[in-house]
Amino acid sequence: MTLWEGRLAGIPASALWDFTVSVADRRLLRDDIDGSIAHVGMLGKVGVLSREDAAAIIEGLQAIAQEARAHEFIFLETDEDVHSAVERRLIELVGPVGGMLHTGRSRNDQVALDLILYMRRGVAGHAKGLARLALVLVDAASGLGPDMVVPSYTHLQQAQPTLLSHHLLAYAHMLARERWRFLDLSTRLDSSPLGAGASAGSSLPLAPQESADLLGMSGAFANSLEAVGSRDRATEYVWCCARALVTLSRLGEDLILWATREFGWITLADEFATGSSALPQKKNPDIAELARGKAAGAIGGLTAMMALEKGLPMSYNRDLQEDKEHLFRVDDDLAGACSALAGLLATARFHPPPPASETAALDLAEALVGRGVPFRQAHRATGGIAARLAAEGRGFSSLGVGDLIDAHPSFKPSDLELLDPVVSVKRRATPGGGSPESVASQIADLREALSDVAL
Repeated sequence: MTLWEGRLAGIPASALWDFTVSVADRRLLRDDIDGSIAHVGMLGKVGVLSREDAAAIIEGLQAIAQEARAHEFIFLETDEDVHSAVERRLIELVGPVGGMLHTGRSRNDQVALDLILYMRRGVAGHAKGLARLALVLVDAASGLGPDMVVPSYTHLQQAQPTLLSHHLLAYAHMLARERWRFLDLSTRLDSSPLGAGASAGSSLPLAPQESADLLGMSGAFANSLEAVGSRDRATEYVWCCARALVTLSRLGEDLILWATREFGWITLADEFATGSSALPQKKNPDIAELARGKAAGAIGGLTAMMALEKGLPMSYNRDLQEDKEHLFRVDDDLAGACSALAGLLATARFHPPPPASETAALDLAEALVGRGVPFRQAHRATGGIAARLAAEGRGFSSLGVGDLIDAHPSFKPSDLELLDPVVSVKRRATPGGGSPESVASQIADLREALSDVAL
């Protein structure tokens, strides 16, 4: 069934049909029905349709919604898209009155609304999925204790001692921000395009705000051309998904490194790892690798979404049909990655080796600073210690009192205690740093920030 067959004679060429028909939009079935019910409700209220006709159509749409919920709705090969499928089925159920469904509406404002409704549901789902993953990290961090010290890294070189829980919470904070971005986007998905028509509105006495009210939206479009001809909100949605997947990719990269024999920080549960078809000893972190890999596709999808609009004249163009392919893919990838990583992290065992003692070098320098030595001098003295030890093939663990005093007279024998990574971490004074007190505060703050999420 096509919605434009009155203008053109003959059957569409198979090449045209194969190239233009969309099946990707079938996942908008629920949203198309919801939007149609609101549209017909508005038509009945303003008198464009009689109350009897409106009631009959709405009853038919509700029956279709029930079929959709029961997974009993059947798409036909002759359905051009989800909109024509719904209208075709409606006419089958209620007769010719179903042909009034499209009154005062174009597929242009219809699909714009469907996508907004879909994204509103997606925002809620992703906000919950990201929060759940963040809370898994918080739970893992809270169970590690104040003595599980690891090196932090800069340039992938050991930098300072910190708690592994502090490292995990870094990702929890990032995920909380990713969640906020979705929730912020929801404010821009609170406007209905119904009533914009094909491009410039309708001569019928439509009430766009009434449609918006029936959909639970606070407002309706302000300009009909952009209402149907723009996809900036869809691009922003894809950006939010891509941005979140980039964070998950970084988390995945750390997990991949930690699971290597060289790092030895983590053991994955068997049910969240894979094996090798050729190497019997292998236990692979495929979930983390795929999370990293899917971020690449998300970045590509975001680029495609932005390129899709960049040269379009106002208003609607069929190019915009392609938005759903990219949006749906990144939507699925983010949901799947959050769920899989949550399972991986919740079942993993952490057992990192302690950091090298030279990671406390800054603590030595700061000990001098605390005694009035300018930091540049303190840095030079401590750096000289590191250079001399390296030249002699020694590590900081072999450092003696004489080495300290030779480097700077303000050093004291008790400064050797600072080379213990546990001591170093416990001396952290900076709020938000890696001390046990800071970690406990972060855990409490994150739990409060995410307390509205039902697990």
